[in-house]
Amino acid sequence: MKNKLIENFEKRVFKQDRIHPSFRPGDTIKVSYKIEEGTAKEGESKKYRIQVFEGVCIRKRKGFVDGSFTVRKIGANSVGVERVFPLCSPYVDNIEVLAAGLVRRSRLFYLRELTGKSARIKTRRFKQGEVTKTKLTSAEAQAESSAKLKAAKEEKKSRSKSKAPKKKK
Repeated sequence: MKNKLIENFEKRVFKQDRIHPSFRPGDTIKVSYKIEEGTAKEGESKKYRIQVFEGVCIRKRKGFVDGSFTVRKIGANSVGVERVFPLCSPYVDNIEVLAAGLVRRSRLFYLRELTGKSARIKTRRFKQGEVTKTKLTSAEAQAESSAKLKAAKEEKKSRSKSKAPKKKK
């Protein structure tokens, strides 16, 4: 368990405006990652391009600031490539879940030794209305949270009205 002081610092510094979709090991995901191009001269802004890394999530480490996930894909010449992405990184632009995998383990390191058809993962179907989009701007996230708060307040008011004692005539 972390120290309370460290947790408070992380909450203050790393705002939770990034909402990633819920995914788990075995899912095929597409990660859009910002990569800095070249070297920026003094006074110039840095140039970024987005590189997409698509593969199977073989590990997900829980946590907010220290959380990460590992994605494995088969590159050129049938060479396996793995990449670890931090969840809280400003360089992770977008995460999209392409297919959900049906596995019974939390770490799929056994896929490293498998090739061809034996390395396939069975697919599980998405539930109706399950969110697979990732990117919400901070304004959209604030609007969504304020709408939830308003709905909760209205529900609380309607409950208090129904619990109020009726006046006698």
